[in-house]
Amino acid sequence: MKRSQPATSPPEVAQSLQIDWSAVLAEHDRWLRTIVFARVGDYEGVDEVMQEVSMAAVRQQAPIADPGKVAPWLYRLAVTQSLLYRRKQGRRRKLTDRYADRNQPREQDNREEDPLGWLLADERRQLIRKAIERIPRRDAELLLLKYTEDWSYRELAEKMGISESAVEARLHRARQKFRKELTALEVIEK
Repeated sequence: MKRSQPATSPPEVAQSLQIDWSAVLAEHDRWLRTIVFARVGDYEGVDEVMQEVSMAAVRQQAPIADPGKVAPWLYRLAVTQSLLYRRKQGRRRKLTDRYADRNQPREQDNREEDPLGWLLADERRQLIRKAIERIPRRDAELLLLKYTEDWSYRELAEKMGISESAVEARLHRARQKFRKELTALEVIEK
């Protein structure tokens, strides 16, 4: 019986195997969560998508030869996993909506809403979230990373794999769109 020789791997594969994915994912976790939240919109979904991102990074098929390109690769992976999650949630929502339509209650629920639930701060927060949801996802991602993570243009450019001038231009347009939505929702005045 012949023993098979272990397969040798190209240098790129060997180098990609040296990446400590748990450390890399821990290092990039916070900003990736912000990206995913901008795409998904709820914290439970963020946890689920981040788990998928982690699993996909660990079992990656295409090795990463340049460790400097890990952040843009993780960004694209997070966006892809977010889109897959939203698609799955859409199918699930359609299924539950059909079920609810078929099984509507026969008696009306006439309970009044709790007046304490309508605090002004909560309403304003909801309107701001609605404004964020109305702008394109890429713009929401940039705004959230810039203002929740307090990143510089350089950091945004490195993580997203674009130039600093592109970040500046996109942020300018994103701020304009966000202001327009806030004005439309009457959160701010013209």
